[in-house]
Amino acid sequence: MEKRKSNSVPFVKATVCGNDFLVVESRHVSGDKAEFTRAICSRNYGVGADGVELISEVEGADVRASLINSDGSFAEISGNGTRCVAAHHVSQTDKQRVVIATDAGIKTCELVSRNGETFEFRTAMGRPQVSNEERLMVGGKEIRGMYVSMGNPQFIVFCKEFPQEWRELAAQIQAQTTRFPEGVNVEFARVVSRDEIEIRIFERGAGETQSSGTGSSASASAAIASGRVERRVRVVAPGGSQTVEWHDELFLEGPARLIAQGEYFL
Repeated sequence: MEKRKSNSVPFVKATVCGNDFLVVESRHVSGDKAEFTRAICSRNYGVGADGVELISEVEGADVRASLINSDGSFAEISGNGTRCVAAHHVSQTDKQRVVIATDAGIKTCELVSRNGETFEFRTAMGRPQVSNEERLMVGGKEIRGMYVSMGNPQFIVFCKEFPQEWRELAAQIQAQTTRFPEGVNVEFARVVSRDEIEIRIFERGAGETQSSGTGSSASASAAIASGRVERRVRVVAPGGSQTVEWHDELFLEGPARLIAQGEYFL
């Protein structure tokens, strides 16, 4: 990634269960980073991704990762994006343990296995903050959900079946800026069994996504805290599944795959 045209930015594209990110060295991006992110993340006119992880060197960690969503908004962390950064770092260094500094604190990714450019990590996600169930009026309907902080804000709505209009409901929940002044990621969750839940995801700055690491963690945390599931649970999203285990600290285990590397022409 070092040899490049002077008017281009090198990138690595990676995905976790269809939730895709571009890993870019921050030093290559000058000017408005939000504008750059909107351009490179465009599905039709750019490389295409749910967000950009800008990486840089930092004391006290292997790498610093700053997340910008595809709409140019900044976010504290992505669990999946963090694993994409870890996969890129392992591919460059052969390390088995990657310490990543994020805006939600230090996260440590332990390499469980590797098969070519597909990696499996177990990530220490910290201690979730789970609130009691609350009621919101959304489009004239009462929606019950649980607020969870994974270092970023999440609102979990449990349902027996996913409503046909769940995307519209999620967008209306996000629009309640008085309740969620920093915005909120919304997950609809369905309990399948004592050790499995299924989720749908609507994220700040990206809309519907195929997977979410913090969304999976938050959904599992809410299900565990409310007694719906055991403390180790499989979380199934449209793009694939991850495993969450929560006793004191919460751990998230799942894949990350490097897809491609290239240069984005400015």
